[in-house]
Amino acid sequence: MASVLGRVLIYGGRGALGAACVAHFKAHNWWVGSIDLVANDQADANILVKNQEGWVEQEANVCEMVAELLKGEKVDAVICVAGGWAGGNAASEELVKTADLMWRQSVWSAAIAASIAVKNLKEGGLVTLPGAKPALGPTPGMIGYGMAKAAVHQLTKSLAADKSGLPPNCLTVAILPVTLDTPMNRKWMPSADFSTWTPLEFVAELFLRWSRGEDRPPNGSLVQMVTKNFRTELLLA
Repeated sequence: MASVLGRVLIYGGRGALGAACVAHFKAHNWWVGSIDLVANDQADANILVKNQEGWVEQEANVCEMVAELLKGEKVDAVICVAGGWAGGNAASEELVKTADLMWRQSVWSAAIAASIAVKNLKEGGLVTLPGAKPALGPTPGMIGYGMAKAAVHQLTKSLAADKSGLPPNCLTVAILPVTLDTPMNRKWMPSADFSTWTPLEFVAELFLRWSRGEDRPPNGSLVQMVTKNFRTELLLA
């Protein structure tokens, strides 16, 4: 059996992007731990989040389970790809409900991932968080989503700053895709231009390279992913 080349925790490891990341890291002989509401059978270990718990409870329980799993060993990367999407402007009767859902799906998980990284990441390790390119500006048609993703962008910048609490020389970045090429997106937008959608494998390979210390952007970068004609370009915000 090939020796393990690295260790990574993937928060959201059962979603479309998370599952692609689990498969990609496993294919390159990495140990992979998945953190999600349901298990990913491809992962080496699974930590299950209880959706009914509040933010503080989730953080305490997830961090406790990670500590029990790792038993003092450190990981090379903590990759958070948990999130969701919902539309709605300020006139929507469900504005606050939608904003609450987006906060739970994006900000709760990103902040818990930060707590995990503080306690379990190696020096020089990687933390990635899930931002969104539209949230660099106004998002009037999806206000709750834009608010949550803007908060993730702010968290990224804060974690990259001095005295953030992360181990020395760590890299914190957020990825800012427009549309990821997922089965669900294809199902709900069958007539869209798929040539402008970012492939999941591209993102997974990017995470692997960064986890290895290769081709890393500056600390605190908001990495926009702009795909045209099936080719993806990275732009730093």
